Amino acid sequence: MGATYVHSPPAVNLVCEESALLRSTSYCLHSCRHLRCNTSNLKPCRTLVFNLPLRGFNQRVSALPDVDDFFWEKDPTPILDTIDAPIHLKNLSSKELKQLAGEVRSEISFIMARKCQPCNTGHSVVELTIAIHYVFNSPMDKILWDAGQHAYAHKILTGRRSLFHTIKQRKGLSGFTSRFESEYDPFGAGHGCNSLSAGLGMAVARDLGGRKNRIVTVMSNWTTMAGQVYEAMAHAGFLDSNMVVILNDNRHTLLPKADGRPKMSVNAFSSAVSKVQSSKGFRKFREAAKGLSKWFGKGMHEFAAKVDEYARGMIGPHGATLFEELGLYYIGPIDGNNIDDLICVLKEVATLDSTGPVLVHVITENEKESGGDFDTEIASNDEGAPDSSQGIQNFLENALSRTYNDCFVESLIAEAENDKRIVVIHGGMGIDQSLRLFQSRFPDRFFDLGIAEQHTVTFSAGLACGGLKPFCIIPSTFLQRAYDQIVEDVDMQKIPVRFAITSAGLVGSEGPTNSGPFDITFMSCLPNMIVMSPSDEDELIDMVATAAMVEDRPICFRYPRGGIVGTGGTLAYRNPLEIGKGEILAQGKEIAFLGYGEVVQRCLIAQSLLFNFGIQATVANARFCKPLDIDLIRMLCQQHDFLITVEEGTVGGFGSHVSQFISLDGLLDGGVKWRPIVLPDRYIEHASLTEQLNMAGLTAHHIAATALTLLGRHRDALLLMK
Repeated sequence: MGATYVHSPPAVNLVCEESALLRSTSYCLHSCRHLRCNTSNLKPCRTLVFNLPLRGFNQRVSALPDVDDFFWEKDPTPILDTIDAPIHLKNLSSKELKQLAGEVRSEISFIMARKCQPCNTGHSVVELTIAIHYVFNSPMDKILWDAGQHAYAHKILTGRRSLFHTIKQRKGLSGFTSRFESEYDPFGAGHGCNSLSAGLGMAVARDLGGRKNRIVTVMSNWTTMAGQVYEAMAHAGFLDSNMVVILNDNRHTLLPKADGRPKMSVNAFSSAVSKVQSSKGFRKFREAAKGLSKWFGKGMHEFAAKVDEYARGMIGPHGATLFEELGLYYIGPIDGNNIDDLICVLKEVATLDSTGPVLVHVITENEKESGGDFDTEIASNDEGAPDSSQGIQNFLENALSRTYNDCFVESLIAEAENDKRIVVIHGGMGIDQSLRLFQSRFPDRFFDLGIAEQHTVTFSAGLACGGLKPFCIIPSTFLQRAYDQIVEDVDMQKIPVRFAITSAGLVGSEGPTNSGPFDITFMSCLPNMIVMSPSDEDELIDMVATAAMVEDRPICFRYPRGGIVGTGGTLAYRNPLEIGKGEILAQGKEIAFLGYGEVVQRCLIAQSLLFNFGIQATVANARFCKPLDIDLIRMLCQQHDFLITVEEGTVGGFGSHVSQFISLDGLLDGGVKWRPIVLPDRYIEHASLTEQLNMAGLTAHHIAATALTLLGRHRDALLLMK
């Protein structure tokens, strides 16, 4: 770790490209076996060039994509080829709608297989999407979605089919709904649980404005793990605003049923009951009965309400009365893959005026793709999903090579074997496959709480108060939801919760929705929090041991998503780090790089680039943002003319803490010149990780060019960036 690294960039690039080519060839054979591609129809791949605007996708575009740009021949889609907008669904027969569902599903499969991405979640809601657009009139009627994959069919049917192959690519379609992309997306979503709150706000605004359009929100059963959903339901029930809430239940749950009950099913009886529940006559009769019972007095009204509750509880599924208690009229369950039943119920619901919020419970099936477990594993791995814009190449980095998550879990298992008090609490959408290894080894010490991040943090604090050592694992973007709990329930009380912040920094094709640029800033401003970040997998293991050792205050460490920078060999059990101590990796003069986190590796490459220009730069690894290694910083300032801090985070993070110290310490008074390199003050749009780093100015070449500019060698800086 203390040695000077001098790399030859051309040789490194050559090796990387050759290795990637070999791995890509191997993976193509592997993926074809899983995806069962028809290799006899394969066509040569043409280079695609897109120059699409970031905004303004809502203009009318052709529904038929250029099939010559694809890998292999696709199934014909005669009905889908005629659909440019949802209004074109209105004249289709039931048989044609069913055929359209098959064509949309085929289209999604074709595009996603080409990108080596799963699509079974998007498949499950195809019939539901068609039924919604058949019954309701978007964009006048507002249709909101919680999850990105659930909106795939929605994007195809709303004039974006010709651009669908660009999804998650730079300047292409977003992987989530986006207000900047289409007028058919009234609200942006990606994390889940926000559609109901936003939809209720739109419903109230509609009522105050005297408009008559309808609000439809679609949420998944995964979303129901979040408390915000129930807050919104209770508020909707109180306001009694007219809106339609569709619960898309794919019958998957975080917690297995302990009593062995079968999963909720739909049949002819449940469909018939749902149609009766949604009918205008039944609703009017129910409202009339309520009014009559009120006329007889309070006692009679309460008795009638209990009879109604028991009756609906007897014919409805488990948990249906919960929605009724929150003030939503429950209808269901309905077969979400039966277009006829869906249209029948939704038509009845759409004709009901001034009846308050209605919840339609839809049961859908996540289809097993021909890839079997291949797709299932990717779908459950939110952090390791492939980067669509680089397809196979990025999937290799995330799935076939060792990742930071792998190293983290291995070291955590080693710590847990030696310390029985260590427990793991996971929050966020999806769970990394490597964590399942810990779950299988220590099932009683692993808690997966889904997107209930606020509860996750406070639950971890309670475990710590009970004498355990909780490791709270949450992706950076989801940790933002629980910030109040971090402040009030953990840091203010100095409770030793150990936060493992995954998917930190830029995340490629998932774009700003799932990127984690803010955690350095919002964690390092807390008075009692220890904040650290490893430069490689070895330090990550050291930091796991360090976190396990600290028992008097909270501690956090962040690490990026994707493959590790080292050889990927077996990692040994390591020792704790000294709190607040960094290290020198390469000794030079004139200019010093002080890196925080995995960006240190790019600083080392920048150092080797500068060496080719006759410049010997110092590279230091800070390790800790709080507390800072003030001795290391003083030494760097005293021995160099320029100090450059580098981090994959926003303004207000590591560099700001360094500048605060050196200004108060007087080191800036006529001495060293300091420059920060941070993420720009804007959201970085979805693209490959390499493209995002280029857009952010955080590549090794950008770092080296910054140093050359400070030294007055502007021509060399321009040459380096060519």
